[in-house]
Amino acid sequence: MPFLEQVMVTKRDYYEVLGVPRTASEDEIRKAFRRLARQYHPDVNSDPEAEERFKEANEAYEVLSNPQRRTSYDQYGHRGGPGGINATTFDGFGGLGDLFETFFGNATAASRGPQRGADLRYDLNLTFEEAVFGAKKTIEIPRWETCAQCRGTGARPGSTPARCSVCGGSGEIRRTQQSIFGQFVNVVVCDRCRGEGRVITDPCPECRGSGRVRTVRTLEVQVPAGVDSDTQMRLTGEGEAGQRGGPRGNLLIAFHVQPHPLFRRRGSDTFIDVPVSFSQVTLGDEVEVPTVEGTVHLRIPAGAQSGRRFTLKGKGIPHLEGSGRGDQYVTIHVVTPSDLTPRERELFRELAKLESERTQHTGKHWWEKVKEAVTGSAE
Repeated sequence: MPFLEQVMVTKRDYYEVLGVPRTASEDEIRKAFRRLARQYHPDVNSDPEAEERFKEANEAYEVLSNPQRRTSYDQYGHRGGPGGINATTFDGFGGLGDLFETFFGNATAASRGPQRGADLRYDLNLTFEEAVFGAKKTIEIPRWETCAQCRGTGARPGSTPARCSVCGGSGEIRRTQQSIFGQFVNVVVCDRCRGEGRVITDPCPECRGSGRVRTVRTLEVQVPAGVDSDTQMRLTGEGEAGQRGGPRGNLLIAFHVQPHPLFRRRGSDTFIDVPVSFSQVTLGDEVEVPTVEGTVHLRIPAGAQSGRRFTLKGKGIPHLEGSGRGDQYVTIHVVTPSDLTPRERELFRELAKLESERTQHTGKHWWEKVKEAVTGSAE
């Protein structure tokens, strides 16, 4: 078998290379190639086998994307018809430079244009009261500012940056490599000017050629009423200064609210536990209950059970968005006295005697009443 024929036999099927059926449309072939190109292009994949896989996919795409050559391949395989399928010379990579500029963007050109400044984050601690009612806070933000002396150019005032002698001002260096499939052009950022296309020969003494200086910015922040620990506020244009005339970034303020010794919070609602005595829940009473805006009176009806919850409408936290306030939920808990005076002991003994007499009069012990309530009948 001639050597050329051996080479053709060992080649993989072009449809198999692209991972498409033989009935694939032109659009399906194009999408399959783009997917493989993203995966195996040497600029994005440093694996030694990636370049070969990329060349293989490129060769398959060159054939199957051409209706004439695809027809010939479908009929005759890799050897093709008269003149062979590979009679057409591979001229480079068929415009892949434009294709990959679409995929990955022109990084060198982007590095020379205006760049938006970075966003910053500031964690602001608040007391419970500051979060409820709002507050004005003064904060200091370290950030990069455009150099006032050179106005961001990086060059000493009165001087002009020189064109890079290595890349000729393009900011990129093109290296051409010859392969069996044609020319392969590799574009890299210029090492000399770092993609700027110009070199500062006389740097600004203030910023040392960077075009920016490090400063501390003092800001007055108005904290709105009703913020919580999961609330964030964005201050537009208070982030890092942009480069080459680019816009500023933003400042993101994340609030962290300290817990309160009495109140618990859920959204705009507050919760509080109030201790009461046995006599208060037995006879009924009016108790003072603290809220975020002061003390209010709560009427406890006679016979109220420990753990009962009461609602104070509109006594919670202001809604962060919109009008109105949340509610406050009050849970009462009966406190058992542990240090009784002799007189209190005497009264409790008298009460216990009365309770015993009442049980004898009704003929049922309290435990029997419980069982009756559960089973629906007494034994």
